[in-house]
Amino acid sequence: MKISYNWLKQFIKIDWTPEKTGELLTDLGLEVEGIETYQSVKGGLEGVVVGEVLTCTKHPNADKLKITTVNIGAETPLQIVCGAPNVAAGQKVPVATIGTTLYTPEGESWKIKKGKIRGEESHGMICAEDELGLGQSHDGIMVLDETLEVGTPCADIFDIENDYVFEIGLTPNRADAMSHLGTARDLKAGLLQKDINLELITPSVSAFHVDNRILKIDVNVINKELAPRYCGLTISGLKVKESPTWLQNRLKAIGLTPINNVVDATNYVLHDLGQPLHAFDAVKIAGNKIEVKTLEKGTKFVTLDGVERELHEDDLMICDAEKPMCIAGVFGGEYSGVTENTTSIFLESAYFNPVSIRKSAKRHGLNTDASFRFERGIDPNITEYALKRAALLIQELAGGEITSDIIDLYPKKIEDFQVRLSFENAKKLIGEDIPKETIKSILTSLEIKVNNVTEAGLGLTVPAYRNDVQREADVIEEVLRVYGYNNIKTTEKLNASISSTSKFDDYRIQNVVGNQLVSQGFYEIMANSLTTPKYIELTNMLKEEHNVSMLNPLSSDLGVMRQSLLFSGLEAVSYNINRKQDNLKLFEFGKTYHQYGENREEFKHLSVFVTGNRNQERWTNSVQKSDFFFLKGTIASVLERLGLSRYKVSPVKNDVFSEGIRLSLGKNILVDFGLVKKSVLKHFGISQNVLYADFNWDTILDMAKHNKVKFKDIPKYPAVRRDFALLLDESVSFEDIDKIASQTEKQLLKDVDLFDVYQGKNLPAGKKSYAVSFTLQDENKTLTDKQIDKIMNKLQTNFEKQLGAELR
Repeated sequence: MKISYNWLKQFIKIDWTPEKTGELLTDLGLEVEGIETYQSVKGGLEGVVVGEVLTCTKHPNADKLKITTVNIGAETPLQIVCGAPNVAAGQKVPVATIGTTLYTPEGESWKIKKGKIRGEESHGMICAEDELGLGQSHDGIMVLDETLEVGTPCADIFDIENDYVFEIGLTPNRADAMSHLGTARDLKAGLLQKDINLELITPSVSAFHVDNRILKIDVNVINKELAPRYCGLTISGLKVKESPTWLQNRLKAIGLTPINNVVDATNYVLHDLGQPLHAFDAVKIAGNKIEVKTLEKGTKFVTLDGVERELHEDDLMICDAEKPMCIAGVFGGEYSGVTENTTSIFLESAYFNPVSIRKSAKRHGLNTDASFRFERGIDPNITEYALKRAALLIQELAGGEITSDIIDLYPKKIEDFQVRLSFENAKKLIGEDIPKETIKSILTSLEIKVNNVTEAGLGLTVPAYRNDVQREADVIEEVLRVYGYNNIKTTEKLNASISSTSKFDDYRIQNVVGNQLVSQGFYEIMANSLTTPKYIELTNMLKEEHNVSMLNPLSSDLGVMRQSLLFSGLEAVSYNINRKQDNLKLFEFGKTYHQYGENREEFKHLSVFVTGNRNQERWTNSVQKSDFFFLKGTIASVLERLGLSRYKVSPVKNDVFSEGIRLSLGKNILVDFGLVKKSVLKHFGISQNVLYADFNWDTILDMAKHNKVKFKDIPKYPAVRRDFALLLDESVSFEDIDKIASQTEKQLLKDVDLFDVYQGKNLPAGKKSYAVSFTLQDENKTLTDKQIDKIMNKLQTNFEKQLGAELR
């Protein structure tokens, strides 16, 4: 938010430097992020003086140039070559002396230097008004008043605005400070704490009166909840033209482009008092009737920027008897605005529901000065006053008469807030005992009314425009910011309590695992929990009815809470690959969100992504690709670190993995991992393989808490491993192999593991090769070759019979 210092001083006559004022505003919570200088004429006409043309003769080497001698009050006149057709002896003219910097309207600068033009020396420049930034004309040089004294700086002649502009980083809760009046009100309270008591000067509207009643516009507010207060009046016989210089300078200082005197007046009052207004061309209001209502979904409406928009059924609209004219509080319509041909207007001043305005602005991607204020909550009690202020200003700038009574539809008054402040609670929160009289003085300076005073506290009435002060804690914050955070002393004694925490707290376990992954070369990522609903189309795992949808999404791509960490992770993988970072090892701790009927649930997960090479290329070692077994080893190390090593391995089937494994303890799923399907990767523009693991972190945390570490002797007798390379149909899964193996040998078979999968050349069509290991062990004796061969032959026979497998 930009605040003009000259404008601010119209409300409070402060004589401090801008820097000192900025420091106080920052202390008051209106953080000044920067102070810029503003000049209505860039450069301030420094180096430009009044000169008198003594002689004017034709240039000997150019038909359109003249050689002049100009007296600027120096010892000797200057010779200046000039190309203006209207230059003549005896004129008083503005002269840019050598060393002067002039600026183009686009902001480019050039410096006046001594030079030769067609062989004749020139020691300055006689200027046209556009060259000085005083106008648009370039027909010839400016001719000044003959009575002006030679040598007078032109900055003393012309009305040049020199100003300072504060860039204030306004927090969303400070709706009361969204104007020069609001900022001045805070400044007055801050100055009072420094024993500087200045009056807050507000514009008078006592001159307002109705001239006649020849143009009445009927107003009907149909949706009173969305428009609690609506005011308006008509002004006739006005003339739309360019605004005066002072008004243009005010608006330009805060970054606004002047349009015309009527629109500029409404913009001025908006930034002056914080009340948005809108002027409609009265002739374009069909039926001399205004209705404030919502329209059917899909209704077409063209806004001032020429864009045709489709309205939502909740958009509040200002309509006439036939058509919509304005998105209330957001943006005007193309066909009802003020133009140079306008002679009568309907001037609107209203209080709209902040939530409604915010939703409409976001839906249509509009962010205007009006919506910025309406959606944060303006003062509902300033509506009529601001209307009178704007009407008087328009009359001053454009003429005309007030031709209707003020329409003020305010069926249910927005009440002030009643708050009770305890002195004891104030002391506890602030950490210091501020004198009671000081507290009362601060609150009064902020226009918070003290209704009653007791030894224990104060009964207060907070004005409705302070919608951020509704609780006792809010009042205490107001006291503290005006009193000054810097004035609160640091205590010499520091008290702290020691709390007992479990070593299995989520953040502790998370740090353990995170540090382990980082030590293995992984990088942690943090993705947005908001995502696009389109991802449910990529998998059957996600259901549309389980989406937790946003009521007011920032965009269509951020419309739902994520049901899986997979897709946000693949976004990060794609982003890095597109920037030539092909070798990635990433992990994320995050939550998923689900709608189950009337209930909403969230679950925490740990996701791991691996793609590209597992190590950097070095002359001492060859490059190794990240593969299924690298990921499996990473997962095993995480679970082992948490004492969860006795898990069951089984295949997992879903439409995310082309090959996947599930690790579980009993009925509890610990992690699913595998190779992501190419069809899913294609959606993200990823052509290389990506391995993904999804840890059910809530389950792992619970299992780790209840996991009892048991110690036992290392088996006395060794385990034996045997491998099969099986040629199988593509439809056969590892789950089938694991199930048959477990049924074939229940006592001595300790583990079944898939360690290689091959599909491609030298295999029959529709076939694939699985390399499977089998671990056998008898804890009471050493296994003999005869026992082992018998078990392996039985396994081979069952695989051949039940799966049609062939031993390769």
